[in-house]
Amino acid sequence: MYSSGWPAGAAEPQHGRGRELAQALGSVHGAQSQLASLSLAHCSSLKPRPELEHQASGTKDPCPEPQGPSLLMLRALQELDLTACSKLTDASLAKVLQFPQLRQLSLSLLPELTDKGLVAVAGGCPSLEHLALSHCSRVSDKGWAQAASSWPRLQHLNLSSCSQLTEQTLDAIGQACRQLRVLDVAMCPGINMAAIRRFQAQLPQVSCVQSRFVGGADLTLTL
Repeated sequence: MYSSGWPAGAAEPQHGRGRELAQALGSVHGAQSQLASLSLAHCSSLKPRPELEHQASGTKDPCPEPQGPSLLMLRALQELDLTACSKLTDASLAKVLQFPQLRQLSLSLLPELTDKGLVAVAGGCPSLEHLALSHCSRVSDKGWAQAASSWPRLQHLNLSSCSQLTEQTLDAIGQACRQLRVLDVAMCPGINMAAIRRFQAQLPQVSCVQSRFVGGADLTLTL
């Protein structure tokens, strides 16, 4: 779903180290306004800069200019894949993910992502159409109750293996995300078939709901 859009001559950093990533970002200095798609998937050594963590606590300028190479330089970014960047935290995501035009985002396999981070991302990226949050086991109904209203354009949503979610999240999404077309809640033990049927009735335009249940059948509802 994501392509890196990485410029010729710069290293694509899916499996690179933080220093290599910084060098690569620095190398696109002349093309910052054009870069629209970036994949950093499985860059497990990618770390937030300490000053970003500090600023995210609210002690400094809420909208600082980036000092040195940073994702914040990529003003025109529309697609971003941070899958399995396991060292990213709520604070770093809140500070870095400030892309009003971003359409596609993957935060799957981020063990540190909680409701606080989800709400912050919703505020920073309100134009999302595709969102992947699979295996984010610390995200709960409480986070979605606050975040869903920020994503009225959402069309594709992957929540597979989000173990804390229940039908309350489906209710919040059904009320706020009226353009949704595809939903994946596979391996979400708190969501049963009755809840999915109610959701389907609430949003009849949803064409596909994937729902494989723990100990149950592999089921995909397609209209």
